[in-house]
Amino acid sequence: MNLTRRALVRAGAGAATAGTIAGCLDDVGSATTGLDTGYAAFFTLWDWTEQVSGDAISFENPVGTGEAGHGWSPSGDLTREIADSGAFIYFDTPEFSWAQDIAATLEADYDTVTVIDGLSGLDDQLLGWDHEVDAGGHENGNDSHDGDSESHDHNDEDGHEGEHDHDPSSFDPHVWLDPVLARDIVDTIAQGLADADPDNAETYETNADEYTSELESLDQQFEDLIDAADRQIAVFAGHDSFTYLQERYGFEIHTPVGVSAQADPSHSDIAETINLVDEEGIETILYDPFNAPDGSYQLVENILDGSDATDAMPLTHLSGTLAKWNEQGWGYREQMEEINVPAFREALGAQ
Repeated sequence: MNLTRRALVRAGAGAATAGTIAGCLDDVGSATTGLDTGYAAFFTLWDWTEQVSGDAISFENPVGTGEAGHGWSPSGDLTREIADSGAFIYFDTPEFSWAQDIAATLEADYDTVTVIDGLSGLDDQLLGWDHEVDAGGHENGNDSHDGDSESHDHNDEDGHEGEHDHDPSSFDPHVWLDPVLARDIVDTIAQGLADADPDNAETYETNADEYTSELESLDQQFEDLIDAADRQIAVFAGHDSFTYLQERYGFEIHTPVGVSAQADPSHSDIAETINLVDEEGIETILYDPFNAPDGSYQLVENILDGSDATDAMPLTHLSGTLAKWNEQGWGYREQMEEINVPAFREALGAQ
């Protein structure tokens, strides 16, 4: 991770809403010569793009430290700034509606900017919001796991709607948390940059190959963790962003909150969670460090006070980063290995 090239843009320098985006481009100057700079829509995409681009292109993340990329509301002239750069990497999903708006404007009015949708080609791999994870699927479903996302058969019968383009709002966007699908996205970024900048195509391909090898190692760490786990269920005090990870490795995360970050758990939801903790012998509760010490941390205290659990550990959704992790130079892989893998190890009893 090259910190000299990775200065986060603070949230005050965001973009206009859809209604003002078009006007932002009225007086934009001529296109930047060459592909020297670009933007990626949130922390993980930015980190992956920097890994792929190396020294060829410098990318910026418009989402400030401590903020999550989904649900973010930019302000100011971000559209103009992106239009003056050479590339924009984003996810075409309503949870990143600000990025969708900017991408649509760039494609319509400023076609000299390379726009890359990281979800391109993953339609049949995307999970519905209502997808039910089979916590016993690891033993059977992963016997044939060879690190290739094609090894998982996603079809309508198990809750996968194959037509992402028809209704993207019905899909969970947290695909980046699956290390296997992450490799597909990294390859998509590399191919998009190579198409736009053929002179550096070999650099992008080489960097992507090296980084996807690191993601293969991360995938194996999760495989080994689940194989060593005493239980197949963990409790998370936060909204459920980890369906792809659960689906990949065949375990379950129970949360009293559900999938909505705005939802407040009921007393009965908390009581059910406390009962589950004691029934399963869970000692470590997981929580969202982006919300602590607000509502999610209070929820942890409630669960700890009412149950036999004795500890709590953070679990990051990786749509953003925190200052303490940024200071250590932790990108996606490092945060997965230093935060999420240890958290799941403790929560699932994989000692």
